[in-house]
Amino acid sequence: MPQSVDRALDVLDAVAASDGPVPAKALARRLGCGLSTVYDLLGSLTARGHLVRTASGYALGYRVPALHDAFRRQMRVTDGLQDLLAEARRAAGADTYFSTYRDGDIAVLAGAATGHPATGGFTTGLDDTAHATAHGKMLLAALPPAARQRYLTAYGMRAITPRTVTSPARLDAQLRQVRRQGLAVEIEECAPGVACVAVPVPSGATGGAPAAVSAALPLEDFRQRGPQVTEELRRVAAEAAKFRKTADITGPTAG
Repeated sequence: MPQSVDRALDVLDAVAASDGPVPAKALARRLGCGLSTVYDLLGSLTARGHLVRTASGYALGYRVPALHDAFRRQMRVTDGLQDLLAEARRAAGADTYFSTYRDGDIAVLAGAATGHPATGGFTTGLDDTAHATAHGKMLLAALPPAARQRYLTAYGMRAITPRTVTSPARLDAQLRQVRRQGLAVEIEECAPGVACVAVPVPSGATGGAPAAVSAALPLEDFRQRGPQVTEELRRVAAEAAKFRKTADITGPTAG
């Protein structure tokens, strides 16, 4: 049973990764499964609404948006927060994101981006490269040492560009500076020609999970407008704090 669940999720992931409908035979080749097995899995996923069958193959089904809405609800990502990020993108002239820490993981939960490759291609979802991103450095700096070490042990510190910090000692020095300044900046650590800046979202008297808002923009733009973008992010962070629930279940593991 666990293997069939894994295969079903592999099928779902493969369809999600495609730009359009995928034929069953193509899925079987891609996943190294027998065609009859793939048809069985496709039948179950289609019956539950996670996939739909079209004339060209299989595509994501109408159940997927409901799962996305449920995820946003559980992670406290409101329409107000999304609108705030979109407003910030227009005001700052940079792609903006909201990120948080939950039970050992760091994730980008919402964003307002142009999708232009020059921004580095950040997308919402799990971030396993927090050592190289501005929002990741901000959140790592806010964690207790034991929780921070667990994250770095789990995901490592791989080099993404020649400028990525891969030394634990250098990262520790950066994080100390982040805590002093209340600001995280990375330059070309995640993508060539791209700079990112992040500020913390105030948690308020009730505490809660560390969260950050960040912006990504071409390096030349950052050199010219970095202070203005940072000022806009601080405004956004103060507003974003209003959308955080007081009963936050996503706080860092004590350590």
